[in-house]
Amino acid sequence: MSLRDLVFATRVLRKSPVFTLTAALTIALGVGASTAIFSVTNAVLLQPLPYKDPGRLVIVSSDMRKRNVRDFPLSNANYIDLREGSRNAFQDMAGVFTFPNVMPMADGTPEQVQVAVVTTNFFRLMGNGILRGRDFTDDDGIPQPQPPAAAGAAQPAAPAAPRLPVMAILSYEYFQRRFGGDTSIFGRPMVTNGPFTPVVVGVLPPNFHLYFPPSVNIEAAPDIWIANRLAYDAANRNGVSIFVVARLKEAMSIETAQAAADAVAAEGRKNFPIENTAGYYLRVEPMRQHLTAEVRPAIWSLMGAVIFLLLIACSNVANLLLVRASLRERELAVRAALGGSRWRLVRQILVEAFLVAGLGGVAGLGLAWLGIYELRAIAPANLPRLDSIRIDVWVLSFTVIASFSAAVIFGLIPAWRTSRPDLMNALRGSRSPALAGGRLLRNLVVVVEVALSFVLLIGSGLMVRSFWELQRINPGFDPHGLLTFQVLGIFGNSPEQRAVTVHQLHEQLRAIPGVQSVTASFPFPLAGGFSPIRWGTEEALVDNTKFKAVDFQIVLPGYFETMRTPLLAGRTFTDADNAPGPGHNVVVIDQFLADKAFPGQLAVGRRILIRIRTPEPEWVEVIGVVAHQRDVSLAEPGREQVYFTDAFLNSGAVAQWATRSANDSAAYGAEVRAAIKRLDPKLLVARMEPVDTLVREAQAGTRFSLLLIGIFAVIAALLAGVGLYGVLSTAVRQRTAEIGVRMALGAGPGRIFQLVVGQGMRLSIIGIALGLAAAYALTRVMATMLIGVKATDPATFIAMATLFFLIATMASWLPARRAAGLDPTVALREE
Repeated sequence: MSLRDLVFATRVLRKSPVFTLTAALTIALGVGASTAIFSVTNAVLLQPLPYKDPGRLVIVSSDMRKRNVRDFPLSNANYIDLREGSRNAFQDMAGVFTFPNVMPMADGTPEQVQVAVVTTNFFRLMGNGILRGRDFTDDDGIPQPQPPAAAGAAQPAAPAAPRLPVMAILSYEYFQRRFGGDTSIFGRPMVTNGPFTPVVVGVLPPNFHLYFPPSVNIEAAPDIWIANRLAYDAANRNGVSIFVVARLKEAMSIETAQAAADAVAAEGRKNFPIENTAGYYLRVEPMRQHLTAEVRPAIWSLMGAVIFLLLIACSNVANLLLVRASLRERELAVRAALGGSRWRLVRQILVEAFLVAGLGGVAGLGLAWLGIYELRAIAPANLPRLDSIRIDVWVLSFTVIASFSAAVIFGLIPAWRTSRPDLMNALRGSRSPALAGGRLLRNLVVVVEVALSFVLLIGSGLMVRSFWELQRINPGFDPHGLLTFQVLGIFGNSPEQRAVTVHQLHEQLRAIPGVQSVTASFPFPLAGGFSPIRWGTEEALVDNTKFKAVDFQIVLPGYFETMRTPLLAGRTFTDADNAPGPGHNVVVIDQFLADKAFPGQLAVGRRILIRIRTPEPEWVEVIGVVAHQRDVSLAEPGREQVYFTDAFLNSGAVAQWATRSANDSAAYGAEVRAAIKRLDPKLLVARMEPVDTLVREAQAGTRFSLLLIGIFAVIAALLAGVGLYGVLSTAVRQRTAEIGVRMALGAGPGRIFQLVVGQGMRLSIIGIALGLAAAYALTRVMATMLIGVKATDPATFIAMATLFFLIATMASWLPARRAAGLDPTVALREE
């Protein structure tokens, strides 16, 4: 390509501003959409994690296969067994878990902070240095001294050994926000309202994040990192908290590391009954793969959709170029007659195509920039590394490649097709022979457009059906009028004190004018934090394999009434069930658990075994059965559920509160905060939001995919309709004389109208048939994104086919109407 070619192509395109603008905008839509989605794909799936040699980082997860539990945390003992038993596979291994806490700010006002508890080697394993101060040392992880053994009657009790300090490293953001970057805090204990006082030893670099899937409830950006004084307790394998990150040895494969983990898990199943009956296994996954497992199918589906959209845009512009090049047949013939080679003509058409693609690419980059901004706003919460989505060198490279590829796709065929003009006919001034000769090629391009756009229409139809089904799902409670929030802080040092504080808080909130009822629980539906415990019936006493997993919830009396969860049998909790002290071993279960524990029988008055507060399961009595709540996801029913009173676990466990009002629940936020502050200024209110918002957030993933695929499908359908219109308009133009002859021989306007519409319908039917076959094969990759509908749902396929027939009919109507209105005398004179 020479400068002269470029100048000439620019001059040619300037003479056809409508064509140039239309083609460039069409390419801009395809390039912009594909660039925006590629920015998500790049940040989430392709970019390496921001750790040292991230390709060797893996997550080792615990699964309880016999109880259908995945990504379960490990106990101290299981973690140490894994670390010691797999040294041949892993260079190093570290553990982490996080929890929220309340810390006073400089003025004493409480502030919620996120705390991470890590083994002392955590930052060395991740390869992230300390910005200021020092890293943890092995001494920071020495276990706390054990309490002295009970003394005999004649011996005085041995003095307790002093507690070791809790060592802490701060995030850079918290260090600046709370202490203003003052390094004099190093080596000094922080002022806290809690039972421990961390001693600050260092500060992390800015923007250090933990990357785990949202489902495992690991906070991405902890404020305070404390060293885990990890003690080995072989007897207590029920207390679980640790999530494991490991680094593979050099040249070590995942398969070899998995074999080492399998051997450790097998030893655990052999030596410990709980591990055996639960089906304890360890799963080794690359860290990035583990992080993106939940969102990977949706992102690849969206990427496939925008590639289809880009191909449709290219097909549309290719058709425009075919028609335009055909109309330039005389010009090209003159240039060929004057000695222009075929390659010279091809090159000139291609230069024009590259210019159009370049204009479209620049405009598409601007659309992508706007699109990324909107994507961040509507992206679901389970989309990891959302802050990394941006236009970087890789995204720019993709834009350039996409624009270049588009130019080749839509430019090469028209260039080659028109590079050998019929010199005799063209120079004689005959009516555009190339226009007629390129009819088959233009029809083929339109058929491809229709097929590709129909696949996108099917995908959007399936997402519409899924979203509709999601809207119809009954979560097991009424979210309207509910305001939920966390109350964090110290409620008291004894069960009695905590019970009093909970009661006082309940009364303060209930006294707010307009509040109909108040409740609290831990966890709260759709707010996260659910984890399973063991349950069983009498047969589990003789066969431990009969124990199953159940999600638990700790609630106050009145919880089901406030949530409006239907009571199906028996009764719900009363204040007497929630009184501090021993006893009160009563539970409420949901319909799922009742059906599984006592199929075809009345569950009320029966007993089940539960392990939650003792090393071994204990008997509890079922006093009521309620409807099942969708606690973790609206898309999936989830596990069975069992409910305990707050007093069952020594009171004060409920942290998530809810108030019900008859009108806008969000309007009570200020009064709720004021009521809690009056009770105790040290209590902190966090994560306040209407429960309707939680429901919308639970729908966000489906809504995100629906919105994007729906937009792509609408654009694709419009482009396909425009392409069909263009082909039919060209056909009417090239067949003007033929239409005149038909009309002169007696064909009426209706017959001519049917002739043109019939041609459009034939092209559409062929395209739809190809699209049906492609959609039947390709939509299966969307299976994990769909809710209540199959990927091959016949109703959706029929509905989308009908919709596209309407689009095709509209695209065919205007050219057909023009053809039917031709004056046969004028039409015959055109030849």
